[in-house]
Amino acid sequence: MKHFPTRRAILGAASAVTLLALTACGNVAGGGTADSAKYPTGPVNLSVGQAAGGSTDLIARALAEGASKTLGQPMPVVNKPGANGALATKEVAGKPADGQELVLLNASLITITPLAVSADEAVNIDDLDIIAGLSQDDYVLVASAESGFKTFQDVTAAGRNVTFGTTGVGTGSQLAQTVLFKQADVKGTDIPFDSGKPALTAVLGNQVELATIQLGEAMPQIEAGKVSPLLVFSEERTSFLPDTPTAKEAGYDVPVAQYRAVAAPKGTPQEVKDKLLAAFQESFKSDAYKEFNTKNSLTPKEISGEEVVTEWKAYAAKYKELVEKYDISLSGNK
Repeated sequence: MKHFPTRRAILGAASAVTLLALTACGNVAGGGTADSAKYPTGPVNLSVGQAAGGSTDLIARALAEGASKTLGQPMPVVNKPGANGALATKEVAGKPADGQELVLLNASLITITPLAVSADEAVNIDDLDIIAGLSQDDYVLVASAESGFKTFQDVTAAGRNVTFGTTGVGTGSQLAQTVLFKQADVKGTDIPFDSGKPALTAVLGNQVELATIQLGEAMPQIEAGKVSPLLVFSEERTSFLPDTPTAKEAGYDVPVAQYRAVAAPKGTPQEVKDKLLAAFQESFKSDAYKEFNTKNSLTPKEISGEEVVTEWKAYAAKYKELVEKYDISLSGNK
């Protein structure tokens, strides 16, 4: 089996902050209280486990802008990058379950990262209350201008090791690209970054020849002619890149997309969750949010928290089967 080595050790996910003791007013799961009736009592922080400027961060800011108006309180976005979002997610999971602390959750943290880290480092979706699904973000494989790659056939014909960036260990970017290279028998060196923005910057500077990036992040540079799109990993061609073939069309079975949702600490009162959901639904309806999705090549996937849990657990099983089928180690231990 070919092994794609990494140049950076996997970032260990921080231990979850110890849960604070429940107060007399109660943070009982599903139960409303006098305090929850007054919710929110101050700013509602929305943590993002990725760097500022990336697609996850931008989605959080667009969502927060609309939701804060409905809630009548600010919703500041707090960036805490590291471990594909595990640091921020575990920290929020350890906060009081009063709805004042939320996290924007990437599906890859739940469905793919557990395939790359130890059980204590993985984040379990059952440790959170999922409020709502948000959107689907497709991946595109792009090449630097200096690489000379204009099609994926150029990559397979190169006959040499290529350098490729991903948006982090245990991400959809890493899974899609690693499975693709395995199926195409391409030798490559994986260089993980903390999010899409630095990975794309590395391609622009030719520090890596290839990278798999969220479509919304890559489109401005594709349109400017600074990077070349080689493949998309969606099931069908995207209307945003109608001339770029899917990996499936090229003969590779690599259907991977990024999904996002917003979550709260486990045990958040139902009344609080209902208020948050209503605020997010108002944001979804706004012209500004709809325009944001279109501008950033995002497909709305505004489903319930229960549907998110069901779908993401199914993806987790599918991806596990995929890496086992091709004997792939996302952690680089094989």
